Amino acid sequence: MLSLRMELPCWCLLLLSCLQSLSAHDDFFTSIGQMTDLLYTEKDLVISLKDYIKAEENKLERVKLWADKLESLSATAIQDPEGFLGHPVNAFKLMKRLNTEWGDLESLVLSDTTDGFISNLTIQRQYFPTNEDQTGAAKALLRLQDTYRLDANTISTGDLPGVKHKSHMTVEDCYELGKIAYSDVDYYHTELWMAQALKQLDEGEESTVDKVTLLDYLSYSIYQQGEIKRALEFTKKLLELDPEHQRANGNLKYFEFQLEKQKKADEELAKKQKDPGNKEIIKKTEKPKKKVSNKLIPERKKYEMLCRGEGNRMTPRRQSRLFCRYYDNNHNPKYVLSPAKQQDEWDRPYIVRYLDILSDEEIERIKQLAKPRLRRATVHDPQTGKLTTAQYRVSKSAWLTGYEDPMIDKINQRIEDLTGLEMDTAEELQVANYGVGGQYEPHFDFGRKDEPDAFKELGTGNRIATWLFYMSDVSAGGATVFPDVGAAVWPQKGTAVFWYNLFASGEGDYSTRHAACPVLVGNKWVSNKWIHERGQEWRRPCGINETD
Repeated sequence: MLSLRMELPCWCLLLLSCLQSLSAHDDFFTSIGQMTDLLYTEKDLVISLKDYIKAEENKLERVKLWADKLESLSATAIQDPEGFLGHPVNAFKLMKRLNTEWGDLESLVLSDTTDGFISNLTIQRQYFPTNEDQTGAAKALLRLQDTYRLDANTISTGDLPGVKHKSHMTVEDCYELGKIAYSDVDYYHTELWMAQALKQLDEGEESTVDKVTLLDYLSYSIYQQGEIKRALEFTKKLLELDPEHQRANGNLKYFEFQLEKQKKADEELAKKQKDPGNKEIIKKTEKPKKKVSNKLIPERKKYEMLCRGEGNRMTPRRQSRLFCRYYDNNHNPKYVLSPAKQQDEWDRPYIVRYLDILSDEEIERIKQLAKPRLRRATVHDPQTGKLTTAQYRVSKSAWLTGYEDPMIDKINQRIEDLTGLEMDTAEELQVANYGVGGQYEPHFDFGRKDEPDAFKELGTGNRIATWLFYMSDVSAGGATVFPDVGAAVWPQKGTAVFWYNLFASGEGDYSTRHAACPVLVGNKWVSNKWIHERGQEWRRPCGINETD
């Protein structure tokens, strides 16, 4: 009875631990750091599966030995059945085999060796990714394809920049990606990935997916993009393989009808153009083509260009005014003898980078503290005033306080010493790990005039400045970009960047609108400190002009 009382709390703790682990591992695809746990889960399952295979092989070996033995015996007995059974021992052994031994064999064949494997699989399944994870990872691949202008074949063959572990996609993989795009009514990507799957089939790759299925998806997705002639061509190819395909036969008639209708409309238009009386009318209806200015390029395109390393608007003249220096922040005692390395990254807005500002030991400690607490990153919803998840922010984050670990307190003090700003009113250190194609689309860190209650609950005013630590190098992608000014800052492990979100007057600096580019290859860890207005009255006095 005593032992039962002693064990009960242990089981409770174990159960709580499992529940916490489960809740922490929602949305696997949003954090590469937590996805690593899945590799160990899969390794454990492989070991369990091999144990099962070994048990099955042992069972089959015993059955095979029994079969070989009886095959030899039967071959001898059948040659002279009466003579064979004339021996009393043979007669006895026949009765024994049929009455007992065959029953034992039946039990052996029916014995279940799957118990260990199935039990382990059932336990581990609760930690498996969900359909949402699979869909999220697929959409991340499509996002990377668009942002970095990668063709389907490049992704399928695994020829990505900076990869260490090259991986090929099968026909089934391409087909699955196309299906997810199709279910999202994304016919552009449906076509790309169904065409890639078809290409790999034509090259001789074996697959359970057949050409008829792929051609069916291809013809429909192309039709939905308005290319009826191409849709008809793929439908005809499908019917060559399966003449009885009901939907394809219906589509064939419909596409031919639509093309004929389009042909007649073009002929009528051509006749009207030949008529001199209609030429003046046609000229009036034609709209002049507008020239597109660089300033009118949509923000999304600017953002993607900067992510690819294009569209940087730093001129040689401006570049010549950027410097690097040893920095002690007005003779701060901690940095007089060992000043920090500071370099200018951008002039307007003024962005500086501090080099070798975070050690490897500090980085590993921060990750160690944050990893168990990582949750899907949220954004502030201006409509509801509440925090919510969003497709444009794909990462997981955790908050670390100074009183939890002396190292965090030390890092907070370091930021205060270098910026000269008060940390008591700043938000806690936020640690973020980006997932598959992890990104944070263009946003402001500060609250705008149309969001007067953005940080009301904190009571510390607006976010005056941002301090961002890079805790990992990224093989490809993952830059921090400022689309409005054409700036790009690339991750460099152990460094930090700093900028003011507000002018000295307290007005927001709209040029600080920034984004985290999708991670193409690698694992991106960052941590940031959002510094607020309160407590800075004597540290950063107000300016007279709006943009001071």
